[in-house]
Amino acid sequence: MNIYQHIDFTLLEPTTTESEIIDLCVEAKNFGFNSICINSCYVSIAKKLLKFTDVKVSTVIGYPLGAMATASKVYEAQKALEDGADEINMVINLGYLKSEKYISMLQDISKVKQAIGTTPLVVIIEISELNKNEIIKACELCLESKVDFIKTSTGFSKNGATLTAVKMIKKTLKDQAKIIASGGIEDFETAIKYVEVGADRVASSYISGLKKKSQQLRNKAIFEKYMENKKNNDLISEPQGQIAYRKESR
Repeated sequence: MNIYQHIDFTLLEPTTTESEIIDLCVEAKNFGFNSICINSCYVSIAKKLLKFTDVKVSTVIGYPLGAMATASKVYEAQKALEDGADEINMVINLGYLKSEKYISMLQDISKVKQAIGTTPLVVIIEISELNKNEIIKACELCLESKVDFIKTSTGFSKNGATLTAVKMIKKTLKDQAKIIASGGIEDFETAIKYVEVGADRVASSYISGLKKKSQQLRNKAIFEKYMENKKNNDLISEPQGQIAYRKESR
């Protein structure tokens, strides 16, 4: 088993810098990870850095709570696609599920799926906040919404993935959608166990042995070259010789 191809390498801390994103991309290329999962403000950067590689750029919307308006999630998803995202991760509205507002939850997921078309949709159900029946119900609603993946956790709640939950989700999905185990997975041995019980992919922000190598892979020249290109791209020459700065918000 090539475990690297099953790993989504995540970096979702609110303090994440551009330099750290560049390190992540270099590491993902060198190890051949399936994808990186990052906050949407860095999607365009990562997409450029991972051009001509097989590493996908995945981003999160409605993150980490999932409680914002559906229209906001739709806008986030569409903007992420414009910036080059290969995959969208959305968090379910846990309040809707707890309130048994199943139609509202179904619409929340379905409208995002409709907005992104054929782009894969990953739905994060946050298992640590749910009981067994709620996990099953969440999976059933995801299937009805035609999602592509169900992800166990955001990594920001009480606990992450469990082998028991992945087995339960696998049984409920009956291969109609795939599974991403996420949260608390810190080494290859644990990652392999999740794949063996039914997870198609494993999301982790830290796999033992890679953090040290990541520091070794820091490349000052890459960062300086990127910043130089970024500065040049942000300057647009007008016919009169004036210089106009591209607006950052559209």
